[in-house]
Amino acid sequence: MFDKILIANRGEIALRVIRACREMGIASVAVHSTADADAMHVRMADETICIGPASSTDSYLSIPAIISACEVTGAEAIHPGYGFLSENARFVQVVEDHGLTFIGPRAEHIRVMGDKISAKETMKKLGVPCVPGSEGGVPDLETAMQLGAEMGYPVIVKATAGGGGRGMKVAQSAEDMQRAFQTARAEAKAAFGNDEVYIEKYLQKPRHIEIQVFGDGKGNAVHLGERDCSLQRRHQKVFEEAPGPEITPENRARIGKICADAVAELGYAGAGTIEFLYEDGEFYFIEMNTRLQVEHPVTEAIFGVDLVREQIRVAAGQPLSFTQDDLQILGHAIEVRINAEKLPNFSPSPGQITQYHAPGGLGVRMDSALYQGYKIPPYYDSLIGKLIVHGRDRPEALARLHRALGELIVDGVDTTVPLFHALLAERDILTGDYNIHWLEKWLERTFEQG
Repeated sequence: MFDKILIANRGEIALRVIRACREMGIASVAVHSTADADAMHVRMADETICIGPASSTDSYLSIPAIISACEVTGAEAIHPGYGFLSENARFVQVVEDHGLTFIGPRAEHIRVMGDKISAKETMKKLGVPCVPGSEGGVPDLETAMQLGAEMGYPVIVKATAGGGGRGMKVAQSAEDMQRAFQTARAEAKAAFGNDEVYIEKYLQKPRHIEIQVFGDGKGNAVHLGERDCSLQRRHQKVFEEAPGPEITPENRARIGKICADAVAELGYAGAGTIEFLYEDGEFYFIEMNTRLQVEHPVTEAIFGVDLVREQIRVAAGQPLSFTQDDLQILGHAIEVRINAEKLPNFSPSPGQITQYHAPGGLGVRMDSALYQGYKIPPYYDSLIGKLIVHGRDRPEALARLHRALGELIVDGVDTTVPLFHALLAERDILTGDYNIHWLEKWLERTFEQG
């Protein structure tokens, strides 16, 4: 087992890793930018080291700075958290070249799954169901028009190197295709430096379902059920729950085994998430995230496992501490993402926290790096906390969420807490009758139209 781990991240996820290290008796090293000198993860770690100025490019995204920090502190392994360098195959290779251990999958798996076309081709070969679409990149508008006619409209044009909803355009008809194709390519070029796009059938009212998988890197793997992440704004998740309200035990077992078998055959090591669109009982692969997800706590809640601890164990060469038969769902869990944003436009709201109180009680978990007097910097993502609740069933989890939101106090900045109060008054949320388009349509009717 490792003696010392460096966490190449900040905020609540850095704290999450520090806590796992502490329980395992492993020393932790927190890196930070000059803007994060007073951050909670810096206060909580066993050692700290400044790696650069406020800009993430010069600090949290600086591979030389991260490697130098390991050399200075004697850390043997790096946990990337999520975001920043967590899915950067070149970073993983540099880590390994310096005799360090990356707590996550191998560079080859990150590289394959980081390109949506190669990911889809790989998953098809492994028996994972995929959305009907082009076999690779689409070179020109003429080919795009032909594919649209063959698949039937609507279709969606997507950047092969895409993410965060950029480089994605829907064509409702042949007349729409030129606009969608050209706009998606232009956005992809601007955002990712790569204008290659592909085309898929556009599902009308799908849910976003993701399967949590875990491999030991030696041909063994398990799945830990699904999470429903359908409530999204501009392709960004805001509300996640497990298990999915619409997923039957039979469908869970079927798709879970397909996913576990796929990552086992790949020889995949560590945590991963295989994401699907789900409609009319069928799953369609969209991408695989080769890292820990923001929403991993809901899975931890219903299975009673520590996914970060398991990441560390596997990276150290130890076997999984549970088998598929050990993993039994207990109850229901929901997570809401608390952002420092001002409604109704969701504009960033950095500033100083004048008062903070985290909710508590049975079945309530607050993952946050906030404290009274902390000044939220304007340089990074606006996520400031995750409120996770767990109950014996979905109604109890919803009631617990309502109660916990009422206890949460974050003064000094605007937050998205009012959004969740409003959502909990909606019948569709209470019954679980929603899809990936629901939230944006609701926002148009409610917040964004005043």
